[in-house]
Amino acid sequence: MSLKEKINEDLKAAMKSGDKLKLETIRSIRALILEFEKSGTGKELNPEEEIKLLSAAAKKRKDSVEQYRNAKREDLASKEESELQIILKYLPEQLSEEEIKEEIKKTAESICAKSKEDFPKLMPQVMKVLKGKADGKLVKSAIENFLGIN
Repeated sequence: MSLKEKINEDLKAAMKSGDKLKLETIRSIRALILEFEKSGTGKELNPEEEIKLLSAAAKKRKDSVEQYRNAKREDLASKEESELQIILKYLPEQLSEEEIKEEIKKTAESICAKSKEDFPKLMPQVMKVLKGKADGKLVKSAIENFLGIN
């Protein structure tokens, strides 16, 4: 089942159950999909593009949570956090910090990355493998620790 089909099924279920937050969040994902399809780029919505769309939506929610918490708006932060949890259900399972470190170690060995000068080579290689499976900020931080940049 494609993401679009899954979204439409979940949208119907959310309408029937009366879960307003879930309904609102799923509608926002559906809007992203429709916007992508009508963008005129000629690209098809493949699994890679789906992950890119969902990752962007998740990142937006994470940033909003952080900003609302800084502004002492816990009510809005918790709403964004709830939406984030709904979006994460459509993304591949997120890797643990240990799994991220393992992947960094493997990739670093394969391209002989050992110092902070190798960061520009290592980061894109690791992100190719972990795209959609790990938060970019977390990966960047782990790579910096691995290379001893901090």
